[in-house]
Amino acid sequence: MSSLQLRAIFISDVHLGTRDAQAEHLLDFLRHTDSDYLYLLGDVIDFWKAQSGWYWPRLHTEVVQAVMEKARRGTRVIYVPGNHDEWLRDYAGAEYNGIEVRLGLVHETLAGQRLLLLHGDEFDSAVRCNRLLSHVGSGFYDVLLFLNRAYNRVRRRLGFPYWSLSAWIKGRVKNAVEYVQRFEQAALHEAARHRVDGLVCGHIHKPELLHEDGLSYANTGDWVEHCSALVETRQGELRLIRWAEESMHWLQDAAADAAAPAPVAVPAG
Repeated sequence: MSSLQLRAIFISDVHLGTRDAQAEHLLDFLRHTDSDYLYLLGDVIDFWKAQSGWYWPRLHTEVVQAVMEKARRGTRVIYVPGNHDEWLRDYAGAEYNGIEVRLGLVHETLAGQRLLLLHGDEFDSAVRCNRLLSHVGSGFYDVLLFLNRAYNRVRRRLGFPYWSLSAWIKGRVKNAVEYVQRFEQAALHEAARHRVDGLVCGHIHKPELLHEDGLSYANTGDWVEHCSALVETRQGELRLIRWAEESMHWLQDAAADAAAPAPVAVPAG
């Protein structure tokens, strides 16, 4: 099957090293996509979990190897650390096996749109100002993810595709919805402050692409619940992909594009 040809891929919040990382879906995504740029916007590896119990099956190693293979084949891979892999921020400016480490940067789309790339914990006062409260919230989230794992284990046995129970629950909690809205407004304010056209981040595990007052806000989502990524197409268009749900649709479109005859040049005059 044809691979999906893209200009840029933006992913975050994979949380390798935990049982919740949907490594199988991410590996499938990486193997079926090609791009000029691959931006890893933080929390790709969850070093917080290393303190309470490290989980690292072979699939997690294969994801890392797939990323390194992309760098070896010429994709520019840039890693912007998040709060769960924040110690990598000490290595900003370094390069390892073709993977650059940056604290943040601006990506310019083919359409000329300048996008500020960050992890997103810069907007979360619970993370930035009170580490204890952050871990309390993380504990509640761990319970949701445990339920999500158990629920999808049953779905697989019954032959049903992946569906995020935890995301469904969060979407019905008023405080969570209000927090996401405040986060989005903070991100848009940051984009305006930096005089760019938009901002791309992760951190809150809520994939989104919206436009407000001439600015764009995109959240890459995550690979523990949504299996989502932001992509820039070869035409310079920004799109959200939910790979567990939409992979066949995207790959069928890629196959159709590959099979389409090339346009015939018409002589002038």
